[in-house]
Amino acid sequence: MLLLTNELNKALQKKDQDIVNAMGLLNLSKRRLQTMRESGLESLMDEVSSFCGKHDILVPEMTEDYPRSKRKKSEISYLHHFRVEVFYAVIDLQLQELNNRFDVVTSDLLLGMTSLNPVDSFANFSKNGIMKLAEYYKSEFGDNELRDLSYQLDSFIVYARECDSKFLNLKGIKDLATMMAQTKLDQTWSLVYLLVKLALILPVLKEHSPP
Repeated sequence: MLLLTNELNKALQKKDQDIVNAMGLLNLSKRRLQTMRESGLESLMDEVSSFCGKHDILVPEMTEDYPRSKRKKSEISYLHHFRVEVFYAVIDLQLQELNNRFDVVTSDLLLGMTSLNPVDSFANFSKNGIMKLAEYYKSEFGDNELRDLSYQLDSFIVYARECDSKFLNLKGIKDLATMMAQTKLDQTWSLVYLLVKLALILPVLKEHSPP
């Protein structure tokens, strides 16, 4: 199970520009864990049995009762114990942990924030991702603001990539906010700037959704 999530663990330890790939690896890890849950027990048991045979470790008969207590006879077989109480339980716990840490809202927020990142000339820019991020701030972005934000993003990304070299070497969202304020573009594209400022507070948000 640790092997199935190893790539995801490595990606999550990298810088925020790798969040897009990390979210893809998150979905991959969930699918592989689910596939393992549905059809991976038999091959795992074969590997364990082979390992035990090589090291002279006794393998219990899977149809025999699993000894829960010396005083009371168990009605649960070894196979049931290993499959339900160990194999399923561990995988379900891992899937639950991934879902709790990376629910739909969290994933949308991370991808939206990454879509605003100016690193490598906005290499991860995604208008859809940014718009989805804005939709979570209902008190700031109503229908009219979302429509205007969409237009502003179209103009802003062209300007930042092609018309002003000062935007080409920015290192993060904080630098983007500073540059927009210094060049007065926070007034030209006020809704883009507002969303950039909101993205800056995302790392300190815990279990609460944006207002």
